[in-house]
Amino acid sequence: MKTFPLLSTFAVCALAANLAWAVPGPQDRVYTADQNSNTVSVINPATNTLLGQIRLGNQRPDVLSPLYKGEINVHGLGFSPDHKTLLVISNGSNSVTFIDTATNKVKGTAYIGRAPHEGFFTADGKEAWAVVRGENYISVIDPDTFKETGRIETAPGPGMVLFHPDKKLAFVVSSFTPEVDVIDVASHKIIKRIAVVSPFSPFLQFTPDGREMWMTHKDVGKVTRIDTRTLDVIGVIDTGMITNHLGFAKTAGGTFAYVTVGGENAVKVYTTDRDPRLVATIPVGALPHGIWPSDDGSRMYVGLENGDAVDVIDTAANKVIARIPAGQAPQALVYVSNAVPAGSGTANLVQRVNSEPINIALKPVSGAARGFVVARNMGVVDSLEVSLFKLKPQTAYSVYVSGHKTPVAVLKTNPTGMANGTAIGPLREVSNTLSSKNVARSKIIVMEGDAAPDSRHAVLVSAT
Repeated sequence: MKTFPLLSTFAVCALAANLAWAVPGPQDRVYTADQNSNTVSVINPATNTLLGQIRLGNQRPDVLSPLYKGEINVHGLGFSPDHKTLLVISNGSNSVTFIDTATNKVKGTAYIGRAPHEGFFTADGKEAWAVVRGENYISVIDPDTFKETGRIETAPGPGMVLFHPDKKLAFVVSSFTPEVDVIDVASHKIIKRIAVVSPFSPFLQFTPDGREMWMTHKDVGKVTRIDTRTLDVIGVIDTGMITNHLGFAKTAGGTFAYVTVGGENAVKVYTTDRDPRLVATIPVGALPHGIWPSDDGSRMYVGLENGDAVDVIDTAANKVIARIPAGQAPQALVYVSNAVPAGSGTANLVQRVNSEPINIALKPVSGAARGFVVARNMGVVDSLEVSLFKLKPQTAYSVYVSGHKTPVAVLKTNPTGMANGTAIGPLREVSNTLSSKNVARSKIIVMEGDAAPDSRHAVLVSAT
């Protein structure tokens, strides 16, 4: 009987040691996959500073030459169980890049099927699985030879794969099919297909106890919960427009789910009870996308797709405490503890290659339409990324910039009245300081169909 207090003391000491080890430290790293600048941004979470970027390709639009050899649309991230290798998915160049976390050096690249999206290592580190979203399979890659060793057929459009903590099962969500495929890791066979509410699911994560898998539905603004023992859907939460990623924080107050809701520029915090409750809505920067917790759960790191930055949330106070510059249009984000066992970990990094974006809100002239534009300077040209919502379905809309007689973009909405696209071109005019011409702020005007620009009859105009 006397051994129990002794064992409890050891357990408390071990827990304290683990928590101390898990506090964000200078050898830990936060990584973002920067889709427009084709970089990986490397952040020190102990100081909340950008150390530099791993450049995997050129910025858009400088990727169109037939002689271009860099990666395109750096999008997904994963990491090895020993935290020594970062896995980077570039969906425009169909590539999986393996990077040494200690040196930031590319170890090798595998070129696989059309439009891979996300990837991760198996628990033993012997295989890397990358979902090939443009097709219907997972590419299994040897991380030592960087060669594809096999394929696992899935539902069309697999969006992400993640391995359950028991190491036996892998869960795969889809971007084109309303189902989750559950795979036996050892045999590479699907053991169950679980029907879900929506076909567009870009992300999944497990609760810290491993009893549930939560997945996001970007197109309908929901989160589905699945029991990992019975493999049944046990609930669906309405979270909000453009629900992107989610992460869990195990805190002194309990375990909470943090969900990025891009359409509201917010991170929503839910309990993980039988019936989850919304307990906080945290305002963040423009279009939150990727999210990942520090190991101790004290911080949440949020990638801002239209803010080109990372917001840091204190989970005790549920508020943003820092904003860190990052690459253009960060997508996936991961926190990797002890990624750099020794030294500064700044080898092979370049300075930030991109400038700050300009976010433009669009307001309806009448009706319930919504939208936003992010403008980025790319030297002699500019990029306008336009997102429109709550419009007529299957309808064309023309996007004008004031001073231009022709639209910079024509977008057609999907069946739910949403549309997005990118326009690249010379949208600014250089004016000499001695010129008599007045300098005016550009205005965005969205017209239905091919109507000429007219602010009085527009569907949406830029907010003043």
